[in-house]
Order: sequence, then C-alpha cells, then structure tokens
Amino acid sequence: MADRLRPRDYDAWYDTPRGAWIAAREFALLRRLTAPAAGATLLDVGCGTGRFSRRFAAAGFGVTGVDPDPAMLEYAAARGAGVRYVRADAGVLPFPFGAFDWVAAVTSLCFIADPARALREAWRVARTGVVLGLLNRASLLHRHKHGRGGYAGARWDRFADVRQWARGLQPQARLTARSAVFMPSGGPAARAIEVLAPARCLMGGFLAVVLTRVDARAKIPTIG
Repeated sequence: MADRLRPRDYDAWYDTPRGAWIAAREFALLRRLTAPAAGATLLDVGCGTGRFSRRFAAAGFGVTGVDPDPAMLEYAAARGAGVRYVRADAGVLPFPFGAFDWVAAVTSLCFIADPARALREAWRVARTGVVLGLLNRASLLHRHKHGRGGYAGARWDRFADVRQWARGLQPQARLTARSAVFMPSGGPAARAIEVLAPARCLMGGFLAVVLTRVDARAKIPTIG
C-alpha cells in the first residue's frame, strides 16, 4: 500500500482508531514471533513511512529500513527513532550474507511481482530468520477489501504460497504461521473476538509467517 499513497496519507490511516488497532494487533503478533533479544538487529524490507521500523526499534531491535521510494524514506527519516534508512530494492539488497539477525517484510511483499526472489534475498542477509506480514487470502478482510482503496493491486496470499516460495532455500527453513485481525471492522465486537480467536487459526486478515534456519538456536515462542 505504501507505494500507492503519499507518505502522510498512508501514515494518517494508522492514526485512525481502526488503523491504530489493526497496527497494534499486527505488531503484537510480529513481536511475539521474533522475541527480540537485547542488541539484535533487524532489516525492515519495504519499510515505507517507517511505521513498523519505529515499532521494532522501540521493541529493542537495532533497525535498518529499506525502500525503493525516496519520498517514503525522507518522510520516515524525519521521524527519527534511531532507525537507519537506505534506498534499495527488495530483490537486490545491498548487504552481505548474514548482515542482520532478523529480516522483516510487513505487507511489502504483497506489492512485489516476484516474492520468491525477495524472500531469497531476505534469507541471504538474515542470520536467524525472516518474518513476513502478508494479506491473507483466506480471510474476511480479503472478502471486504480485495481490489479496493489502498488494497488495489495488492496480492493476497496463503501459507501454502509461502511454503512454495521457501522451497530450495539454503540452509533449509522451518516455517511457523499465525494470524491476527479476524474481524477487520475494529469495533467492540471485533476486539472481543480478537481476544478469543487463537492465532493458530489462519483466517485472520493479517498472516504472519516466520522462517528460521533449521540449524539456528532461535526458539519460536508458543502462541495460541
């Protein structure tokens, strides 16, 4: 969505009650999956306005954000938070092998024509793992928002798609998936259901998939 809206308009959506609630639910899930340790580094691929980059930094990561859009990067850099920003394409990351503990891509792969290539690049520069935030095709959000507004042109994926992208990754990846934002309205009923719905049920509008190296020591937390 970030590359189809002006930076201030994109960020303004997150400041609405519904946008703030959705972003909080999404990041809470990402944070549990990555379980940041003190001093860990993270590359935020397709960082846009830096909204999630700043959240990762506040959670304790040393964060670098990359995006191909200079306007987005200028907007993000003006908001500080100690995040380093670099202009780069997800398919050709200007970093060496294992440059970061974690790589994150939060709804950015949804606008990339070759997500498998982007995942290979993310995997190349990650020491511990990669966490993806995707628009979930198997969700009410897809039914209500597919092809509309800021979602126009976005690809909606399933966990099976990520498994396909991950085939052939070296070293081999272990995949874990969870979801959030089961009722996208953000109203009282939606918030009540969100508390009760298990993250293991992959029907939320936000699909989070974490890939860790089979030989890595990272432990994925138990999430309901």
